Amino acid sequence: APLVDVETLVQLATDPSVRCVCFFGGSPEPQLPFAIQVAQKIVEKTKGQKPICWEWNGSGHPALVKKAAQLSRQSGGTVKFDLKAYDRRLHLYLCGVPNEQTMRNFQHLWQWFPYPNLLTATTLLVPYYVDAQEIENIARFIARCHPDIPYSLLVFHPDFCLQDLPITPREQVQACFQAAKKHLHRVHIGNKHLLGWF
Repeated sequence: APLVDVETLVQLATDPSVRCVCFFGGSPEPQLPFAIQVAQKIVEKTKGQKPICWEWNGSGHPALVKKAAQLSRQSGGTVKFDLKAYDRRLHLYLCGVPNEQTMRNFQHLWQWFPYPNLLTATTLLVPYYVDAQEIENIARFIARCHPDIPYSLLVFHPDFCLQDLPITPREQVQACFQAAKKHLHRVHIGNKHLLGWF
């Protein structure tokens, strides 16, 4: 892909046909200073009328996470954390890094900007690894901030390094959904089409 400078990206993003701007990846953290610079200019140019959203692993530097979330707050966007696992060892196994920074940033963001529609979370239901107990622990963690924070459980599809696993079994999806609903009011199942659900 060609390299794009800040001004070109801002010009593209502020076109009237663009409804919102979402920084995701992978995860945008490796380019967060650049992304924040772009987002700031978009917010200024559109007077906060174009939502700025982030979908990330949440492990960025707290000062940068706060700046990014402030731009989402100003523009009516969202900040979505991909909470892979609550258990540190499982998170390390699935992601190659521990989860302490992600969990701290999630809690900090809620303390800085306590708005349930700004902060959201997702978890990929990796078959046989991310079970109902793991989801209940994550849901309980989210609920300690606020039970109205939206939480999406994503049905897994075998790709990349986990091609030997199946699509998340229906029984696992249902058990995880019920576990999350014990603590949170706004739980959603994503990728239902993989199960034949519509």
